[in-house]
Amino acid sequence: MKSSAPSHSQDRVEPEAPLDAYSRIVAQVADDVGPAVVRVEGIDGSRRAGIGSGVIIAADGLVVTNSHVVNGARRVRVALVDGEITRADVIGDDPDTDLALLRSDLPAGTGRAALGDSSTLRRGHLVVAIGNPLGFESTVTAGVVSALGRSLRSRNGRLIDDVIQTDASLNPGNSGGPLVSSNGTVVGINTAMIGGAQGLCFAVSSNTAQFVVGEFVAHGRVRRAQLGIAAQTVPLPRRIALRIGAGTQAVRVEDVESGGPGARAGLLRGDVIVALDGHPVTGADALMRLLGADRIARIVEVSALRDGHVRKIAITPAERRLKAA
Repeated sequence: MKSSAPSHSQDRVEPEAPLDAYSRIVAQVADDVGPAVVRVEGIDGSRRAGIGSGVIIAADGLVVTNSHVVNGARRVRVALVDGEITRADVIGDDPDTDLALLRSDLPAGTGRAALGDSSTLRRGHLVVAIGNPLGFESTVTAGVVSALGRSLRSRNGRLIDDVIQTDASLNPGNSGGPLVSSNGTVVGINTAMIGGAQGLCFAVSSNTAQFVVGEFVAHGRVRRAQLGIAAQTVPLPRRIALRIGAGTQAVRVEDVESGGPGARAGLLRGDVIVALDGHPVTGADALMRLLGADRIARIVEVSALRDGHVRKIAITPAERRLKAA
């Protein structure tokens, strides 16, 4: 007599099905974005200054890469996926965010990628890194978003905010290449890996890149404000912090530039800055973050501790200029 037990064959899920879906996504991203990824070589006279990757983001030949790949060069070589090599001009270089923007005369029909909205990312989202690690061109690695909102110290000492941490493998040469979401948009520019660590890789968010690219196109640089001071992060005694409603750290003015915004407003060496326009200043990095382009030539209120009392000082920041190398 035949068994009347129901068959479950139709309910079985083949074990390879999830892998197939994963593979299809990664392969599609590689096919869509891979043609927009280039090798970038900084040129210093006859010497190669740096080498890495880049991603074409516009039909008029705009290429985003890392500042440390350009390495101060004003002209670079760009190698396309088909091997064609073309020259490019550096139209913007911002070591503070480790981003640079190039422009090259690219052949018609060259692939390009779109900068997406990195604020939509969540931990665990699939991401794909494309680049030229150790000279192996058009290499694809995949992983997940491990963490969001990290801060990473740039090579010139300033903190880069809103950094994406991923376990998609990166190696020297991946720098400047795109980190791509599963929908094919660029959500980050790969910038660093930690030697000796497993799965600790970082990318500057695409939202930061969008802002920086906009500044480059409009002004040729990223504008930031400055008070004309040298500052150092210092601890605040707990009793003072409680009394004035500040945090446990602040910024002490170590030097005041003669004729600078701080000097003109009466800021003195030894003053301890605890707030700017009501925002807590918990360290030198926090002060630099608050001094964005929107505060250039606009009066700001600096709260500074002097002789045991908080003084409100009105200062008009100037644009910060990078010192010539």
